[in-house]
Amino acid sequence: MAPTDLKQIAPGVFVWQPGHTATWGMANCGLVVSEDQALVIDTPYTPALTDAFLTAVRTAAGPSVALDQVAVTHANGDHTWGLQQLPGAEVFATHATLEHQCLEPKPQQLQTLIHDTDPAQPLGWYFRKHFGQFDFAGVKVLPPTTTFAGRHDLVVGQEPVELHEVGPAHTVGDLMVHLPEQRVIFAGDIVFAGDHPSHWAGPLDRVSAACGRILELDPEWIVPGHGPLMTPSDLRRYVDYLDDLASQAYLMRGQGRSAVEAARILIKEDRYPGLGLPERLAITLSTEYRHLNQDSTSPDLLELMNHAARIGWDLSANPLAR
Repeated sequence: MAPTDLKQIAPGVFVWQPGHTATWGMANCGLVVSEDQALVIDTPYTPALTDAFLTAVRTAAGPSVALDQVAVTHANGDHTWGLQQLPGAEVFATHATLEHQCLEPKPQQLQTLIHDTDPAQPLGWYFRKHFGQFDFAGVKVLPPTTTFAGRHDLVVGQEPVELHEVGPAHTVGDLMVHLPEQRVIFAGDIVFAGDHPSHWAGPLDRVSAACGRILELDPEWIVPGHGPLMTPSDLRRYVDYLDDLASQAYLMRGQGRSAVEAARILIKEDRYPGLGLPERLAITLSTEYRHLNQDSTSPDLLELMNHAARIGWDLSANPLAR
């Protein structure tokens, strides 16, 4: 289900890319190694996936290098639920990451949604389709050990590492990892490649602004939270997509259309061809509408997933509806 090795993209910088476009949960992770120190960037969704990742990490880092530092780009389970496989590690994250951990469905809840919902209904079908490959039994959700606001700098061996808070955007607690010497940025889920994003916090102009901060740092490579590596040109096209989607949300809300209706219209128009998981437009547009409506209540993540599931169900039954 996942690769067994890492791809080196710069001196001492490695990326683990499980691939699998048009699905949920297969997140990119990273490793920075210098001298006898290492920094792990995010962990996979489950203990089994994390063990595969860490096997590759230990091969790349060498047996004498301790894996005792982890930077967490945000609190979604597909980037953090493998932390239990690194007991005793110092885990860096933003203060706001703790807030999203309170909203995130627990592993046991996901197990229930996968196995105890009705597969003949959209939500049960959708969770089996996209999450049924994962085993969340025994997952323990661990909080970060070191949190910060704004910026936190580290040195890994001889290499400077900058952690920049960029949330709220994808979630309330996003950060990006900047490696200035190697000109690499791990963007977390600020950036998706190949699929539509699912942004939970927003608004879209903050996601776009976070991408602008990435571009200002002049990276050679951007590692998105999901999908293939990106160049600055790729990221500029992604920003164009975000800005257009924000404009469409403003327009269709003004026309009295709901976020779900707006998503269905954009999908039918094929406004964003080539991107997988178009049903996730319902999630991101619902988030955008909350901001346009000045609604400060916490989002109902399960309700948002249900909106996406119903659109995905309809597209599966009638692909031409896309």
